Amino acid sequence: MSKKSGGVRLQCADATAADWSCCFLSLPPPASPGDFDSNGGFNLAWTLHQSFHPPAGLFASVGQKVGVGLPASSTATSPGNPQDPYMKYVSSELGHQAVETPLLGEGVGLREKGMKKAVRIKIKVGNSHLKRLISGGIAGAVSRTVVAPLETIRTHLMVGSNGNSSSEVFESIMKHEGWTGLFRGNIVNVIRVAPSKAIELFAFDTANKFLTPKSGEKQKIPVPPSLVAGAFAGFSSTLCTYPLELIKTRLTIQRGVYDNFLHAFVKIIREEGPTELYRGLTPSLIGVVPYAATNYFAYDTLKKAYKKIFKTNEIGNVPTLLIGSAAGAISSTATFPLEVARKQMQVGAVGGRKVYKSMLHALLTILEDEGAGGLYRGLGPSCMKLVPAAGISFMCYEACKKILIEEADE
Repeated sequence: MSKKSGGVRLQCADATAADWSCCFLSLPPPASPGDFDSNGGFNLAWTLHQSFHPPAGLFASVGQKVGVGLPASSTATSPGNPQDPYMKYVSSELGHQAVETPLLGEGVGLREKGMKKAVRIKIKVGNSHLKRLISGGIAGAVSRTVVAPLETIRTHLMVGSNGNSSSEVFESIMKHEGWTGLFRGNIVNVIRVAPSKAIELFAFDTANKFLTPKSGEKQKIPVPPSLVAGAFAGFSSTLCTYPLELIKTRLTIQRGVYDNFLHAFVKIIREEGPTELYRGLTPSLIGVVPYAATNYFAYDTLKKAYKKIFKTNEIGNVPTLLIGSAAGAISSTATFPLEVARKQMQVGAVGGRKVYKSMLHALLTILEDEGAGGLYRGLGPSCMKLVPAAGISFMCYEACKKILIEEADE
């Protein structure tokens, strides 16, 4: 029999006992005048360790015997009081154990690890859709900010400005702009990536959950659900946030032409027309959709393999980081030529560059002018940027989903 009082769970030995006084912190009957101590008969000095455990009361001798964290009584058993009046409620079969359960504050839990305590923060959200959107936005903002310098170098290499290698581009940027040049366009990048990643991860999770058959059900589609869900996620995020991607590329490449994001937006619409904001949308979709499909399919496959190998359903932050990075490396290498062609088409005729009519025209022209190496120019810094970005993004996303909980998750 157990009853909870003030954050302490008390174990009673006799489950059929009608006397429930053991579950309340009652005081012993008054002793003779000679037995009273300096506190008037009852030691009521409360400390952090003595809360709800008076030395002369409940479990006094139990704490002394088994050391469960209760203060020991300094009063020995006297002939007139041969036995603690509360010992009859403690079972010797249980080893005289008193279980103490701390009450958890709302939103914060304490988990004991040896002698240390880890704080687990939980924040309630309205529903699963909102949880995915918030988690995706945070994941995108964090991952892109961390790899912003690599993104800048990669973009310069793709369009052939400021040098032909990562070191040349880095030295050129540092010489002319300093450290701030490495983060040029990062605010715009975060503004673009946060909603893009939120939409992408939300779309993938939703579509993958819908397409994945439950236990005992038949396969809904003949291809892996994560492959289709990844393609759908890439299409949705690109379609919704493509103008932000184009403006970010222009701000990175065309130094001194635009003052800020808003100025670039207005100037492009005024001088080149609204359709210019979607220049290269088709090749972007052709490039992004295969990348997203490959990325999420690889991530989902590696996650399942990890769970099977280690026989666990819980994946920690470090394994998630490594799995996401490996998935990013696979998808980046497989679809990089499409990314190069897409960036070339986005820049357009800036600085006398060649204008490409289609994705195929861009690929064939680059192959003819620069060879196969031109299609993979910038692959090194691209992987240096995309691989950790993918890992950090997946890790942050999964971590945020654990922090943001729904009422059904409790």
